[in-house]
Amino acid sequence: RAGRLDARGQVELEIPPASAPAPPLAPAILREAPPAYAATPAPLPPLSRADLAAQTGCPPAEIDRWLAAVARKGQAVFYGPPGTGKTHVAGLLAQHLATAAPGDGLVELVQFHPAYAYEDFVQGIRPVVEAGQLRYEMQNGRLLDFCQRAAARAGTSVLIVDELNRANVAAVFGELLLLLEYRDRSIPLAGGGRFALPANVRLLGTMNTADRAIALVDHALRRRFAFIPLWPNPAVLRHYHAQHATGYDLAPLLDLLADLNAQLEPHYQVGHTFFMQPDLAARLPDIWRMEIEPYLEEYFYNQPERVAPFRWEAVEPRLSGQKWDADKHG
Repeated sequence: RAGRLDARGQVELEIPPASAPAPPLAPAILREAPPAYAATPAPLPPLSRADLAAQTGCPPAEIDRWLAAVARKGQAVFYGPPGTGKTHVAGLLAQHLATAAPGDGLVELVQFHPAYAYEDFVQGIRPVVEAGQLRYEMQNGRLLDFCQRAAARAGTSVLIVDELNRANVAAVFGELLLLLEYRDRSIPLAGGGRFALPANVRLLGTMNTADRAIALVDHALRRRFAFIPLWPNPAVLRHYHAQHATGYDLAPLLDLLADLNAQLEPHYQVGHTFFMQPDLAARLPDIWRMEIEPYLEEYFYNQPERVAPFRWEAVEPRLSGQKWDADKHG
């Protein structure tokens, strides 16, 4: 196909007519795509340090360590086994940071996946069709778009990168890795122009340590983030059920989880958020059968005898206060 450069230096392709006229595109397809983000997003409700501690179930001293880490590095990663509340905690911490005075910060979340690339996150060439002409133009990715909007605000703005280790992180961040460490610098971008991280932007990531993709997180990235562990925590579970006055007797469940997690490597242990339900007694059978058992089946692959003691039929008597027969259940 013939092509030419337009006045802006962008490639413009002439699309020849088809041998037979194509059926018209549906109006919904032809409509201009809506903006990715609202021009004036609704303000976040304030979340104080005390509220942050209450909603996470973590002591204020722990909250202070998180805040100090983010202030020191500019970015942090919550990591731990499944069900430890990493995304939830990151969201609450981001809300606290963004609503501190002057309180006009942004909070947004992007989730990485194996196909996520530099072009999605930083910038890349994307096709645009206008008046039957196909052209390619350089467009900002999610991070640059977020930073442009954050720079117009006085408050702290936080971009949460969920499942950080699901993508090839070094390739996705590219030359921006330098800016995570040297925030007072600007760098030339591969697509042209220069970029500096606004002083009010913070990054919070989450990583599931049971995911084998954690090996893709290289030392260059690890050096630039503060890493905050979140482990299975009975105290958080107790706090939740006390706060919500569920009346559920947690003692048998906590004993069972201690026995179960003793069989698992630390990064694969079962977390507390599976059981943070206001009506846990009614939901527990389904939670165990549909979430815990499949997880154990994958962990103990081809070892059904290791799963058998923790099938619902085996653990239900323990949770209901009946005498547990270890010999009978393996």
